[in-house]
Amino acid sequence: MLILVFITVFAALIFDFVNGMNDAANSIATIVSTRILSPRWAVVWAASFNFIAIFIFGTPVAKTIGKGIIEADVISVQLVFSALLGAIIWAYFFCARIGIPVSSSHSLIGGLLGAALMKGGISALSLGKGIAGFLASKIFITILFVVLAPVAGLILGYFIMVLMLWLSRKSHPGKVDSFYRVGQLLSSACFSIGHGGNDAQKTMGIIAMLLYTTRNMHFVHEYLYPYTDIRVPFWVQLLALSVIALGTLSGGMKIIKTMGVKLTHLKPIGGFSAETAGAITLFSATAMGIPVSTTQTIAGAIMGVGTTRRFSAVRWGIASNIILTWILTIPASAIIGAIVYLIASQF
Repeated sequence: MLILVFITVFAALIFDFVNGMNDAANSIATIVSTRILSPRWAVVWAASFNFIAIFIFGTPVAKTIGKGIIEADVISVQLVFSALLGAIIWAYFFCARIGIPVSSSHSLIGGLLGAALMKGGISALSLGKGIAGFLASKIFITILFVVLAPVAGLILGYFIMVLMLWLSRKSHPGKVDSFYRVGQLLSSACFSIGHGGNDAQKTMGIIAMLLYTTRNMHFVHEYLYPYTDIRVPFWVQLLALSVIALGTLSGGMKIIKTMGVKLTHLKPIGGFSAETAGAITLFSATAMGIPVSTTQTIAGAIMGVGTTRRFSAVRWGIASNIILTWILTIPASAIIGAIVYLIASQF
């Protein structure tokens, strides 16, 4: 069993690494497309600020993953492993390979839901009691933010861009570009902090779930997890943020091309507006303990910025493909997670 625990932790770290690699595009797409930094230096910049998140947010999102999605008595090593594998297969082996931005976060939520449903049915989910309980549940709020996060990014991106254009209306275009080239370094840094703060916590939560279910094993209790409830040890926080930063360093150039070049053309003022909108959305969601997608958030913000020029400035054919993955992600990863659990539970 101890070997299976370490294999599952390793799978969680692979998910974390792939998350960083996939979402590197979200953190640096705008500063690459506006030519503020080269891709190589952009990923170093983003990875550095990914790690800084450990000193800012605490672990509210990790607690949601660990306690708010499925009931504690349903958690098992096989369930956690199945959820992770369902998320990895959908987010990396399908979407990332063909260059479609996808939410690793919601892939993980889907994998958890599918594996839990396969193991214990609807009672395995933390749905609350009655309609009021369901509406206040973390599952409902998380799924609600599948829609709200990109919409918030779009609205904020639009209005921040309008505000920046109004503030710059009397300035020479060259001075505007120079000013926002510097400003975009700050906005991309904030977005990278938001990315590390929200996304790395999902891995923290999944590892905490795993350690909780194996807490009675002597080695785990003695050296790794001396708790009786679901908590996130500091070493797990440090490990998760280190691995997601390494994933960011590895980049994700195919997705960068989609997010930063194909979706709409951005100038420094647009990149600054999109990243600022994305950072505000991520900081707010993380403070509330809501796992959201950095991919969805920045894609919505970029679309919002693009629409300030004209509606046709956004390549809506590509945007519609991204939206389609938003709709499919939780059901698809849930199905994969359920199938993997069905197989894993036989051993």
